[in-house]
Amino acid sequence: GRRSFGHSGKFDLHDIISHIGAFIGKNAVMVIALALAAVTSIIVPPDAEYLSYFDFKTLTCLFCVLAVVCALKNIRFFYMLAQQIVRMFKHARMCVLALVYITFIGSMLIANDMAILTFLPLGTYVMTSTGKGKYMAFTFIMQNIAANLGGMLTPFGNPQNLYLYTKFQIPAVEFVGIMAAPFALAILLITLCCIIFVKPEPFVLKDEKISLPLVRSIAYLLLFILAIAIVFRGIPYGVGLVVIPVALLFLDRKALKMVDYPLLLTFVFFFIFSGNMARIDAVRSLFSYFLEKNTLLVSVLSCQVISNVPTAILLSQFTDNYKQLLLGVNIGGVGTLIASLASLITFREYSK
Repeated sequence: GRRSFGHSGKFDLHDIISHIGAFIGKNAVMVIALALAAVTSIIVPPDAEYLSYFDFKTLTCLFCVLAVVCALKNIRFFYMLAQQIVRMFKHARMCVLALVYITFIGSMLIANDMAILTFLPLGTYVMTSTGKGKYMAFTFIMQNIAANLGGMLTPFGNPQNLYLYTKFQIPAVEFVGIMAAPFALAILLITLCCIIFVKPEPFVLKDEKISLPLVRSIAYLLLFILAIAIVFRGIPYGVGLVVIPVALLFLDRKALKMVDYPLLLTFVFFFIFSGNMARIDAVRSLFSYFLEKNTLLVSVLSCQVISNVPTAILLSQFTDNYKQLLLGVNIGGVGTLIASLASLITFREYSK
């Protein structure tokens, strides 16, 4: 029979296998990235050139933004903000639009994955507390699309944006200019979908009062401003790597534990994978050939198979056409279930 590792102190192999399976299921992209890094490390053995693979500024910026957002989330800052906006609307259509727009705007400020994790629970709360569960799946899907497409406008809105913005040293004004047209189209299409598929039914929300701790709220907002200043190259990233973790050690250690470290490790493993791939002559020639034909199409299709973040890291090794690549890895994020990490998170939350 099964042995347990509970009060009896016995070893439970079944539980360990279950935990490992759950971990792999929750962090599938990271595990795949690790496997790819390991396989390519056999073809290209580790050497001094490996250090040149890593974009330390991207990793630092991503860590700083995620850490501060976790701290703000812990004091329910975003929930309170979103709740106040939602309460302004009186029927289902406008409320669903509000939830989608909040996610859309949130992804521009706190990254698409964090926007999904922050605002999907609000969608659940609104639909269940008002008896409008029939709109749950639609709302989740539209919030997911909004998170992926809303984040395209800013360098820190999507992880792949932050990487490409840093790698190619894209000027901030040019970055916004590249993404403005698809961003505007995304807003239009999302709005039309909500208007068409959600009826203007009466909507009443239950009262839930939330009070924010003033001192910590101000401190976290200042840290958030610091993180954004680092992203926009206004402050050296080393400053943020010291100031933000030290501040959170005193203010909210839990936020540091809540950072999505598997996402950071996913970047690390894909840096190794893409760096090794770029050193294999046959691979470099193949990718360069296809990317010269149509960078936008190749990047969109690649997202459907290996997700948008690894696509950005991998294909950036073989092309300098960052405009088409930037468009491709953002548009391509709203395809298959694995095209974006945000989509996997949405499906996981809906399944719950």
